[in-house]
Amino acid sequence: MKILVLNCGSSSVKYKLLDMATNEELGTGGVEKIGMKGSFLKHVRKDGQKVILRGEILEHQIAIEYILGVLTSAKHGAIESLEEINAVGHRVVHGGEKFNSSVLITEEVIQKIVECIDIAPLHNPPNLAGIYAINELLPSVPQVAVFDTAFHQTMPEYAYMYGIPYSLYTKYGIRRYGFHGTSHRYVSKRACEFLGLDYKKTKLITAHIGNGASVCAVKNGVSVDTSMGFTPVEGLMMGTRSGDIDLGVVTFLMEKEMIGAAAVSTLFNKHSGVLGVSGISSDMRDIENAIADGNERAKLALDMYEYRIKKYIGSYAAALEGPDVIVFTGGVGENQTGTRQKVCESLAFMGVEIDNELNATSRGKEVDLSKPNSKVKVVVIPTDEEYMIASDTLEILQKL
Repeated sequence: MKILVLNCGSSSVKYKLLDMATNEELGTGGVEKIGMKGSFLKHVRKDGQKVILRGEILEHQIAIEYILGVLTSAKHGAIESLEEINAVGHRVVHGGEKFNSSVLITEEVIQKIVECIDIAPLHNPPNLAGIYAINELLPSVPQVAVFDTAFHQTMPEYAYMYGIPYSLYTKYGIRRYGFHGTSHRYVSKRACEFLGLDYKKTKLITAHIGNGASVCAVKNGVSVDTSMGFTPVEGLMMGTRSGDIDLGVVTFLMEKEMIGAAAVSTLFNKHSGVLGVSGISSDMRDIENAIADGNERAKLALDMYEYRIKKYIGSYAAALEGPDVIVFTGGVGENQTGTRQKVCESLAFMGVEIDNELNATSRGKEVDLSKPNSKVKVVVIPTDEEYMIASDTLEILQKL
């Protein structure tokens, strides 16, 4: 069973072709700068060799044509014909309250995804563009939608509601939805497998820390709270997103700077966070280099970034009445050893003890960082959202 996983963004399409029978990655890569000058496809072959193909890629269907072309090419491909692709799994960012699990894509499902555009105007349209493209290019191949928000639909009402008039929830669906659900679901389950724990009897805090970041409280296999909210801007301070902020700051700036909703959204989504505070970059490697050179604003940005992680883990420890496991994942969570150490040292009050020497040498691999006497296990689990999407797709196809 060969499954193609697609993750369509506004100007990009990431992909991975997986053979689920052998658990092999047959090809992976992405198309960048769709609709812009200098667009290209970067493909990594099964043997690890990288290939870059440049061309005029004006929209998502052309991008997916490039992807299907390279996957079937005699020189760089992994399959002989498109008929070998048994299904396509799509990452869909927002399913609102309409979806609490992955689903086979039908016209009715597409319409429901369209209805969620109002609450995810930047994400759902490109996700739909990928679905429409496959409908045109591979019309007989089944497609499955895997939602970022679905895992968090188990949150209790008191956790997902905001303290605003209830009528705004019933009218517009304004509530906390949460994101990164596919990642939180994968790493929480995988952490229990790795540690030999029963997923249905374990309390975990999963920290997906990267340019976009969120923390999730997982109790007995279900999400009970998460830091992102109605949109991905709530919660932790991120690479370019502000995270939690007083609403009064938003209205104050709109008045003082005389800017509208679009401009203020851009400010807090694209120009804030680590980039906004440091004035340098949203990349933690750049921040670390600047700190080494004595840059105080870079140090402040990192201190704020790490403090928010510690604060959310602490609050979710209370929500869970004591976690069994803390999981780090994402680009920073898997590789930023200093951030992991700083956060874990501040959690010593709840019995967290990690091996700092092991932590310092552990990047991008599954590892238990806990000391033998640690009351809470601390592990690093590299996320694999593509495998999770492919796995859900396979499961749904097997039920047809």
